[in-house]
Amino acid sequence: MEKKTLGNIGLKILSLVLAVSLWFFVTYRGQSEMILDAPIEFKNVPKGLELLRHNVKSVGLNIRGHERMLKSLRPMDVRVVIDMTEAKNGDNEFYFDKADIVIPRTIKVLRMDPTYVRVVLDESVTKVLPVKVPLVGTVERGYRIKTLSVNPQYVKVEGAKTEVQRIAVLRTEPVDVTGFDADISQNVRINTNGINIRTKTSEVTVKILIRGIGK
Repeated sequence: MEKKTLGNIGLKILSLVLAVSLWFFVTYRGQSEMILDAPIEFKNVPKGLELLRHNVKSVGLNIRGHERMLKSLRPMDVRVVIDMTEAKNGDNEFYFDKADIVIPRTIKVLRMDPTYVRVVLDESVTKVLPVKVPLVGTVERGYRIKTLSVNPQYVKVEGAKTEVQRIAVLRTEPVDVTGFDADISQNVRINTNGINIRTKTSEVTVKILIRGIGK
């Protein structure tokens, strides 16, 4: 009787081992790993402050998931979200972990690098600046530019104090007048030259009156 009982226990243990092994086989079958760069997204920037710069643009992630799921993964599906609620004017350091990563639930994050980002915030200010239109080329021979007008002449900008104070004038995209012998009227976009500022108006209307020389 005792031998039979021990035999039953042995069978149960063997069954358990087989069941666990089968579970691992099913779980990891078709699983794969990949490395990708996840962009950093900042949220809840305190009112009155502007994100001036940060030292990390993306976070390297080592992830695991079903091979088919990884292949269908889009850049917009993965990002690292930094909550800026406690940020202050000046230098800040924010540490993050796997809980701050937005990623499909069926995918597991194995490793991440780096695990923190340095952020500099600055006071938010506004300023009204004149708009200038750069011209390229020359009008038709025998003609000249009589007047050039811009509407609106002034545009309000908003951004970090450090950036806004550096700007004295806003320039538009160049207007090519090569070979023109008649008036020009067109809308052109304001060019911020990559500076992190926002304009209330994205484009202006430029009117150029062209007249024959002597008129």
